[in-house]
Amino acid sequence: MELDKMDENDWKYHGEGNKSLVVSHLQHCKVLRLLKFPSEDSAHTRQTAEQAFRHIPNIVDYSKYVMKPLLGEKYVHSGEVVKLPLDFVRQLSLKVQQERPGTNDSFFASIKFFCSDIVMPPQNQRCYDSICCILIPKCGFLPFSRHITKECKRKVCRFCMHQHYKANLLKSKQRMYVALKNLLEEPQNNLKIFKGGELIFSCKDDAKQQPELNDLIQHLRPYFPHSNSLYNGHQPGKAVLNEFIQVICSALLSGGDSNRSGEPRKVHLSESRPHCEASPFPRDLLRNGNHGLPKDSVLAKILQVQMLDNLDIEGIYPLYKRVEQYLEEFPRERNRLQIDGPYNESFMDTVKNCPSEDDGSVEYAVGKVHQYRVAMTAKDCSVMITFAPCEEDEEHQLNLEKPRFTYSVSILDLDPKPYEGIPHQYKLDTKIVNYYLRSTQALPPSSLYKERQECTLLFHAV
Repeated sequence: MELDKMDENDWKYHGEGNKSLVVSHLQHCKVLRLLKFPSEDSAHTRQTAEQAFRHIPNIVDYSKYVMKPLLGEKYVHSGEVVKLPLDFVRQLSLKVQQERPGTNDSFFASIKFFCSDIVMPPQNQRCYDSICCILIPKCGFLPFSRHITKECKRKVCRFCMHQHYKANLLKSKQRMYVALKNLLEEPQNNLKIFKGGELIFSCKDDAKQQPELNDLIQHLRPYFPHSNSLYNGHQPGKAVLNEFIQVICSALLSGGDSNRSGEPRKVHLSESRPHCEASPFPRDLLRNGNHGLPKDSVLAKILQVQMLDNLDIEGIYPLYKRVEQYLEEFPRERNRLQIDGPYNESFMDTVKNCPSEDDGSVEYAVGKVHQYRVAMTAKDCSVMITFAPCEEDEEHQLNLEKPRFTYSVSILDLDPKPYEGIPHQYKLDTKIVNYYLRSTQALPPSSLYKERQECTLLFHAV
């Protein structure tokens, strides 16, 4: 692929979020990710030119040197920084504009301009002839094969506070099945399904109605031919969805490596780790290890990184304030402490070797803050699963009776979480706990905790 001879007609719109837009190549298994900058009325402070210039290389380095060692090389694809001709990006913007859902703003007018010397705003774009972006292997193709209060939060987890749900008492795989079934029924912006690179199922941004499951079933029928008749008492359509969900569960629980014994290897949480009292999962089953995940599965890898945060935001925030106070006195120490990167082996050592006990040092505080940021990346990542029917002698395949699938699992959205975002997360956490307390206990406003300048929380007995 010759970057100086890029043709916008070789690329198509693939998707976008608040911070970036992605296009995919029609022939090569590659995608381009271009970052957008916040609008003028954004609530967040705009990056300085120097910070913005480092941002794209930082994203790649963070994925390569931090998330890949933690999550596993087979799950993470870091990509590389490339320079694109400015005219190509301008023509690409015009081409994809009509495909972008629910937006009238120009993509070209909302991307970050990372040039060789300095970042310039759109009005000065003609001064430069290239833009930096990230070129990433397209994960949608198979890379192998021939084909409240602190006490309150110790008892009830954030998910249960926020979602406020009730469910039957089910074991892990059964719970996964129910969760995926509910996700298919209410995908919102959390689930997209592609077939041959074309989007066939997602929540429509411009419509209130939910996506049609019957259409999805028609797309899936050729892959589950044995489900086209009555199956285990279910109607054919339900049988197809059931098989599809089982395939997804198997991929999420598979370790990717051959496990000839057939016995899933499990990773167990610490016995002393608190359990959510609002969870429908029986606590005795948790203690007996039935919550375990296969050791090398993508879910176990993500969980392990999420557990780097063992203090939660109300424990991290005082450490953040300690770092801030230190930097006010010694501003030049910001680079040594790698607050803004670089994300390299030294940063990774700080994450892995942070002392378990607080010795009052700024080094301890920085280590825990870095661990928290890495854990937050794992709590906000995306998982992409790719399936294809396979033959009997395929190496990487799911052990299902019929049909059999070759599969690939990748972890996406692994950008570093900004150090400056911690105060916002602290305030958001306060709102969530207060809302939970109001909705579950009907407490008067005087009993809810408030944030003070010293970030001290005061609680009143109820």
